[in-house]
Amino acid sequence: MDTAHDIREFLASRRAKITPQQAGLPAYGGNRRVPGLRREEVALLAGVSIDYYVRLERGHLGGASQEVLDAVANALQLDEAERAHLYDLAAAQRGRPSARRATAKQRPGVPASIQRVLDSMTGTPAFVRNGRLDILAVNRLGRALYAPLFGADAAPPVNIARFQFLDPAGRDFFPDWDAALNTTVSLLRTEAGRAPHDSELTGLIGELVTRSDDFRTAWAKHNVRLHHTGRKPFRHPEVGDLLLDFDAMALPAQPGLTMTVYSAEPGTPDHDALRLLSTWAATEDAQRTRAHP
Repeated sequence: MDTAHDIREFLASRRAKITPQQAGLPAYGGNRRVPGLRREEVALLAGVSIDYYVRLERGHLGGASQEVLDAVANALQLDEAERAHLYDLAAAQRGRPSARRATAKQRPGVPASIQRVLDSMTGTPAFVRNGRLDILAVNRLGRALYAPLFGADAAPPVNIARFQFLDPAGRDFFPDWDAALNTTVSLLRTEAGRAPHDSELTGLIGELVTRSDDFRTAWAKHNVRLHHTGRKPFRHPEVGDLLLDFDAMALPAQPGLTMTVYSAEPGTPDHDALRLLSTWAATEDAQRTRAHP
């Protein structure tokens, strides 16, 4: 990753999103040459000189103090994910690991104890992923839900982004394509800020930028996000449409890993679909056992 380039594009794209009116500034004249705020307006709001802010936006965040970063984040009205991304970019340029990552190198797998926790969740799909969106551990119902990713030709670890953008089945499996696209790209952009020297992440992004027009267009927007809870639709090839609640929880003892669990409110069609999915998964397991005793 080119951290200086990412800093330039990120700050410029955030600045372009805010109008003077939103920032509480007078808008003199009706013919502004730039969308959003000018650099000098951001400098004014942040309480720094225009020359200093221009230097920051040219990609030189490494020497900025925490107070300056906070002031710029406030001036640009960054949300929680954007603010954290700004701090990650500054930390990366200083050559330090992100404060949000206890170790710069992700561990390749998960302990057996985590797999036992996953396996104990018999009624809810669950899996553990890393920041690259590799699925590193999964329970039976999670594998059933993500069955299209775990096809016969899938080489471990399966990767959600690679399936979504490069497999023709991706669009069918994620029916709300625009929302799924933006979420995946934003999560990878967030991870790129945290771990700019992760060669596997760089390789994945390079592959997706080269092979997917959708990914390339969304990547250029420099959007980031946190992904803790919400609802996600699926179109499963065996049980049809599901709309599931998800909760994503970081594993503090396993830096960089996240456990995601899906559920549905009892008595709803989506809960019934999960029960049907569990029955289908049990049937598939039995068939595999008979085929390979």
